[in-house]
Amino acid sequence: MMDGTAVPGTSSGSKVGTPSAAEHIPYYQPIGNECALFETAYRHRLPLLIKGPTGCGKTRFISHMAARLGRPLHTVSCHDDLTAADLTGRYLLKGGDTVWMDGPLTRAVREGGVCYLDEIVEARKDVTVVLHPLTDDRRFLPLERTGEVLTAPEEFMLVVSFNPGYQSILKTLKPSTRQRFVSISFDFPPPETEIAIVATESGLPERDCVPLISLAQRLRALKDVDLEEVVSTRLLIYCATLINSGFDPYQAAQAALVEPLCDDADVKQGLLNLIQATYG
Repeated sequence: MMDGTAVPGTSSGSKVGTPSAAEHIPYYQPIGNECALFETAYRHRLPLLIKGPTGCGKTRFISHMAARLGRPLHTVSCHDDLTAADLTGRYLLKGGDTVWMDGPLTRAVREGGVCYLDEIVEARKDVTVVLHPLTDDRRFLPLERTGEVLTAPEEFMLVVSFNPGYQSILKTLKPSTRQRFVSISFDFPPPETEIAIVATESGLPERDCVPLISLAQRLRALKDVDLEEVVSTRLLIYCATLINSGFDPYQAAQAALVEPLCDDADVKQGLLNLIQATYG
């Protein structure tokens, strides 16, 4: 696995198979060379693994790149009950007949699309086994229930992601699976980039986003507060949207930054004190 951590200032501006209307491409602000890595992996039919914390832009990046490449995107949010059949398909009763219905992975293979499995470590182990033939030079998908063996076209791409902060002994990718993917590590954007992202997504002027991003930096730096997750870029956009809609910054931060992160009264009060100190 080649771990391609995004390096600031090295993003690619090239496009492959750009859709006819640029406005259909979801907004994404590159941080480093992640766009070039994605495009190169696509051209060479390499599966891709994205690692990063919750709300740092992984899903938006995949949506942006799929649209930029002009490929249909099939997104699956993985969970404990997700089975291989949920991805490949199953027979269903329809009007008294039994008909085969493709799952999202099978549809992506047939269409030559991008299949994105979000939080792959949450899925059952049999899911990763199904992926193995698609992540090496064979690039095929066996459908045991129909007897088909689908060969993935050149346009097909498999992308998976997970949050390393949630990993445990019971929920992690086996080394034999990880080594089938090119990998990119994501993190939250640097302050100046995050200001631009939050302003663009929320409509709040950049000058009004500056104290919000400053607050986020201070919240993320807290060491003695028991939080399972830190403030994400997604939550900052929610907060800025509330402020842009007329909410007081303190109230907006309480609703979008404090309440989603914790329930402990003492921890919440500490976060609120920090917000108060930021906005006065």
